[in-house]
Amino acid sequence: MYQYTLQCVEWFFKQGCSLVILACNTASAKALRTIQQKDLPLIAPDKRVLGVIRPTTEVIGQFTKTNKVGIVGTNGTIQSGSYPIEIAKFYPEIKVYQEACPMWVPLVENNEYKNESANYFIKKHLDNLLQQDNDIDTLLLGCTHYPLLLDKLKQFTPLHISIVSQGEIVAKSLIDYLKRHPLIEEKCKKKGGIEFYTTDDTTDFNNKATIFWGEEITSKHVTLTPITQ
Repeated sequence: MYQYTLQCVEWFFKQGCSLVILACNTASAKALRTIQQKDLPLIAPDKRVLGVIRPTTEVIGQFTKTNKVGIVGTNGTIQSGSYPIEIAKFYPEIKVYQEACPMWVPLVENNEYKNESANYFIKKHLDNLLQQDNDIDTLLLGCTHYPLLLDKLKQFTPLHISIVSQGEIVAKSLIDYLKRHPLIEEKCKKKGGIEFYTTDDTTDFNNKATIFWGEEITSKHVTLTPITQ
């Protein structure tokens, strides 16, 4: 995960990007810190790489009254322990409960998440999480795929529990970051377009990415090369 993420970051830098956001919890958990501390000073000291975990953990305390927070994510994100570690830095009084949900991403990417067959896997993992403590009042969606499951999640989550997704949180955090780092902000184009690239098969990527984007997209294929330092 680390090496692959680093190659992707390097590719973006070569396209002229001054700021790269790892819009993936697993990559943020397993690669971001090493890239920031070890690689950036060597390959691009004037550029920045940000993730999605830190912005979320900085504000998660605003959503809970019981100080009991449940987190659902991929195996990699949950096993990394990144969320409990980061939340403890800002809110040591919060107790964190986690549940890995390995089937949720495949359900989304294969466009099966709206089907009745998805109910079993969604309910199973929510039950596993919520049974850990009856006072959990906040559910954090620790994966960028999971907001597409929101309707299903609401179906199986008690009404008193707040479901928190990261999109708006990360966007607001980015605005604040750019205000605090004007030299980076000045390098960002204000009227840029939107382009999609994939290291995978473009047809497959287009089909899956359209689910997220909400309209048909066309991507270009990219072949990554190993980093040399």
